[in-house]
Amino acid sequence: MTKLLDVQNLEVTYHGKKLGKDGFKALKGVSIDIRPGETVGLVGESGCGKTTLGRAILGLAPVTSGQILFEGEDIAHATRAQRKDIARDMQVVFQDPFTSLNPSMSIEQILSEPLRAQGVGAKEASNRIQDLLDAVALPADAGSRRAKEFSGGQRQRIAIARALALNPKLIVADEPVSALDLSTSARVLDLFLEIQERTGVAYLFISHDLAVVRHVSHRVAVMYGGEIVEWGNGDQVTSNPQHEYSKRLMMASPVPHPRLQAERRLQRQELLASQAQEESIIR
Repeated sequence: MTKLLDVQNLEVTYHGKKLGKDGFKALKGVSIDIRPGETVGLVGESGCGKTTLGRAILGLAPVTSGQILFEGEDIAHATRAQRKDIARDMQVVFQDPFTSLNPSMSIEQILSEPLRAQGVGAKEASNRIQDLLDAVALPADAGSRRAKEFSGGQRQRIAIARALALNPKLIVADEPVSALDLSTSARVLDLFLEIQERTGVAYLFISHDLAVVRHVSHRVAVMYGGEIVEWGNGDQVTSNPQHEYSKRLMMASPVPHPRLQAERRLQRQELLASQAQEESIIR
């Protein structure tokens, strides 16, 4: 199948006075691809580089070397004008629904912003907004209200609606449910799946939680220290990981049963102890 997004040997290095002359290499030759209509889960703990990868794809982080091919075109160093065109097909849902929405704007203004930026007329934008509110199961009068009037889950639905406004081919979802409680998180994850089934949009779904990416992903990439350490079928990677770091992530995922959770915690402690012993032998 043709690749919608193809990231090849991507490196991102940050420079600053406190980072030394060589700077900090956040991404170290990362390669990953996404097919049309597919969800690729990108999982790893905080600081591993997964958000940097998402930001680089969106043009928000400086690319040191490598390629980011979107529909065959290298956009790693796209200009601002080129990014405006790319925005029609590539959108983002950020982590925090409480800070990603402008509190001074109505929901209608928030949703119309990307449409007007692309030259969509007021009447067409108004009709599109009603369709978007229906798509994310928000009431018809939501457009006249402000973000502060909605719960966290509803705000994230608004953020998803904004990302869908231009009918994109790819959405980068950066920890989109980590700020939500479990029940709300489950509903938002189901919404992502429903929208994908209905529209065929592809997702790069970034999360620190292996259980979350298992719920939505066709393929999963595990990132550690700025590198992809495991990459493959979602069911295989999330249920029978091969890399030691992937195994630790799986052990860290909570399970909804006290006895099973205690067993998993014990298994994780044994795994960590075994890995520590192996490292000491190597030294």
